[in-house]
Amino acid sequence: MTPTEEYTTSLDNLPFDNRFTRELPADPEAANYRRQVMQACYSRVQPAKVAGPELVAYACEVAGLLDLPGELVESDAFVNALAGNELLPGMDPYATCYGGHQFGNWAGQLGDGRAINLGEIVNREGERWALQLKGAGPTPYSRTADGLAVLRSSVREFLCSEAMYHLGVPTTRALSLVLTGEQVARDMFYDGNPQQEPGAIVCRVSPSFTRFGSFQIFATRTEIEVLRQLADYTIRTDFPHLSEPSSGSCTPEIYLAWFEEVCRRTAEMIVHWMRVGFVHGVMNTDNMSILGLTIDYGPYGWLENYDPDWTPNTTDAEGRRYRYGHQSQIAYWNIAQLANAIYPLIGEVEPLQQA
Repeated sequence: MTPTEEYTTSLDNLPFDNRFTRELPADPEAANYRRQVMQACYSRVQPAKVAGPELVAYACEVAGLLDLPGELVESDAFVNALAGNELLPGMDPYATCYGGHQFGNWAGQLGDGRAINLGEIVNREGERWALQLKGAGPTPYSRTADGLAVLRSSVREFLCSEAMYHLGVPTTRALSLVLTGEQVARDMFYDGNPQQEPGAIVCRVSPSFTRFGSFQIFATRTEIEVLRQLADYTIRTDFPHLSEPSSGSCTPEIYLAWFEEVCRRTAEMIVHWMRVGFVHGVMNTDNMSILGLTIDYGPYGWLENYDPDWTPNTTDAEGRRYRYGHQSQIAYWNIAQLANAIYPLIGEVEPLQQA
């Protein structure tokens, strides 16, 4: 039996290769409580156990990317893993540290407040796919939130990420949608009247969940060595065609080439959004993928009639910062914030401006 045949039929031998946790600095604090996390790219954290996990749906194509047959995905053991109740061999759960500008203002540390990464699977093609549970419980980055998600928003993310992929839009993917068997209080209309809703967890899949804000937090804190480690790791792992075979740190020229590619990928993503009439709704820098993928499907929407001033985000109804016709300008502004963050690695302003 080949290794591929073995791991596609056995939950005990899935091909996890958790490079992120292996190569980047970890939070030394093991306890899971809300706090500022310094000098670390992530905190290890266990998903919260749920009462009654039930598989609602899964994407066969995404399972195929992971070399997972349908009967394995539908098995009780795997559904328990997708709900966060059990960890499979090779999983190393963690939440990442990042910051971000929210509606144009620096918000400080944000991080994975309700997302927990399970690990990275390398498929038979050598592709690396990170698995992330959204709604799997609190983390050190949850601030005042409960770390949970409801079925209503989870269905939206599951369906839209797969729809966007099939529309040809660069996006993260969704493997599964699981009910937790528990109720979660949410104020749907932000009117002070929270209601109980069914809890749910989406398993997101992406080559990387690193964001612009992942670099911003370390630059803002002048944690330049951690910034350099994350940039080198990102280039080595997600942009290997730019990296040098040596194990040393990247050169300013490589950082600049990487930044130029991030600019290009981001611009291409925005073109696709505009092509299909998609409005993200909350283009904060913590919601900008370093790979130019659509990420964090929150208050998104689609144009019905053409209206460049339309936004689906009711909290942005007055300023309309993230309206349809303004998305390219916001992407440019966000890229400028990324440039500010990686400036210490390059040391010159003009090449960043020209990129």
